[in-house]
Amino acid sequence: MVNAAANTAERATEGPSLTLTRRLRARPEKVFAAWTQAEQLVQWFGPPNMKPATLNAELDVRSGGRYRISFTREDGEYFEAGGLYREVVPNERLVFTWAWHSTSERESLVTITLKPDSAGTLMIFHHAQFFDETARDNHQRGWSSFFDKLASFVA
Repeated sequence: MVNAAANTAERATEGPSLTLTRRLRARPEKVFAAWTQAEQLVQWFGPPNMKPATLNAELDVRSGGRYRISFTREDGEYFEAGGLYREVVPNERLVFTWAWHSTSERESLVTITLKPDSAGTLMIFHHAQFFDETARDNHQRGWSSFFDKLASFVA
């Protein structure tokens, strides 16, 4: 009984999470490059209501390296997110922290796993340690729209 209670308390402090899975019509190398090369990332990342040419990405893709991504929506609202790469396994796995500049104390963790499959790549995207369920749900909508753009970009 004590262990069950401890496990429940531990899960509660981790916060909500989400997992999105996409099959992409490109080899893992191409998908990995789309995530890790700034000149590629700026071609697909961001919401559909983003002002053209406002996306900026600075990526130091190595364990311990930092990144910063920013954009402006059509309504003029500025967004910036950044974090630290915790694990980089070329063409297989990326793990990085994620925090919006406006709520930097709400750091979450993203794990992207790329697996070759018959159609190209199975991308398993796991975003964990959200502040609350609203943050998780908002990110799920955002990431889903981003991944539609990623699928078109790498195809």
